[in-house]
Amino acid sequence: MRWLYSLAWHLALPAVLFRLWWRGKREAGYRLHVAERFGWYRRAGPAGRTVWIHAVSVGETRAAEPLVDAVLQAWPDCRVLLTHMTPTGRATGAALFAGHGQRVRQCYLPYDIGWIVARFLRHFRPLACVLMETEVWPNLLHQCVRHQVPVALVNARLSARSLRRAQRLHALMGPAARKISLVAAQTDEDARRIAALGVAPVEVVGSVKFDVAVPPAMLQLAARLRAGMPAQQVLLCASTRDGEEALILDAWTAAPLENVLLVIVPRHPQRFDEVARMIEQRGLRLIRRSAADAGPSPFNGGAAVYLGDSMGEMFAYYGACDIAFVGGSLLPLGGQNLIEPCAVGKPVLVGPHTFNFAAITDAAIAAGAAIRCSDAAQVLEQAGRLFADAARQQQMGRQALEFARQHRGATTRTLELLRPLIENRADARVGTR
Repeated sequence: MRWLYSLAWHLALPAVLFRLWWRGKREAGYRLHVAERFGWYRRAGPAGRTVWIHAVSVGETRAAEPLVDAVLQAWPDCRVLLTHMTPTGRATGAALFAGHGQRVRQCYLPYDIGWIVARFLRHFRPLACVLMETEVWPNLLHQCVRHQVPVALVNARLSARSLRRAQRLHALMGPAARKISLVAAQTDEDARRIAALGVAPVEVVGSVKFDVAVPPAMLQLAARLRAGMPAQQVLLCASTRDGEEALILDAWTAAPLENVLLVIVPRHPQRFDEVARMIEQRGLRLIRRSAADAGPSPFNGGAAVYLGDSMGEMFAYYGACDIAFVGGSLLPLGGQNLIEPCAVGKPVLVGPHTFNFAAITDAAIAAGAAIRCSDAAQVLEQAGRLFADAARQQQMGRQALEFARQHRGATTRTLELLRPLIENRADARVGTR
């Protein structure tokens, strides 16, 4: 089955390259560093010991921040190789780890073809491979075993839908999963589903996203953003996905909230202009973050919609709002992480579809930090009720902060699981010299 999978990859390469070029029309980063996707690099691999952490895109890269910092602190002579699949993930990593200098190096993960992955491993010679969340690639795992690189899947999550998909491909995914040395799962449910694929051992440690510290610079930016929204209550619709903005804007046009500013931050930057057109087509006044001044702006009620068309400022948007709706949940897309708004003490609203983050979302609702809504109209209705009830709004904010505080510590637990993998591999490498 893996042979057929590899053949399919080779046959698909022309289409894959065309897709890179096509996506590069909307997001230029896809046309950069293409050689890295084939295991070619201009610079030599980092000298000394290297721990490889793979974070596919923005969410995984943000989640990796406390783990990267913990690895660098635990092993001062170590470097971290951080790989990505998307330009936005790479840009996020560059911003997060700019202060680490040469101790953090970034590149794209090569395509999952055996000889390409083997070239990547020979170039960087990592002590261990740490995959964030859900990344399981058959040839990557096979080549790691061949090159004696232990693999850990951390902050791991697996929805019921993803489990069913993996089980349909059991002949391919089963052998791949059994090559993983350890799994640090977010929840008991995640652990049970991952174990069903034949992975062992699986430990439940929680989500490292709870350990992400709110950058002081983001809180300062939040204050500046909010200063430009005088006498306003702010409803943030964060990480919205294709199709959701239309639902939100239609509901807003039908029943706008008085003296409330609607802020929309699409998850994917290539959609910023598309969402701007949606706003203007509905006769609403568009204010773009990229064009707004840092000082006070002439907002005057709900007629304006603020488009958050910037990268790397999500914490600032959460800090500037009063209530946050977390997108990806109005349509059956699985939802997004709601930990960030909880970490800054904001009441959270979610839609009906949160299967990718089911346990954390359900726990937040049970803790009084979040409210589930059936559709966009109910999102506005619930927001309106909270805006009209300051005491309840403040209570939900406190409960959100407490929810985030109680779930911290996963990074420390994950690091203790990784320690033997990294140190045993380092000792073995020294012993062969």
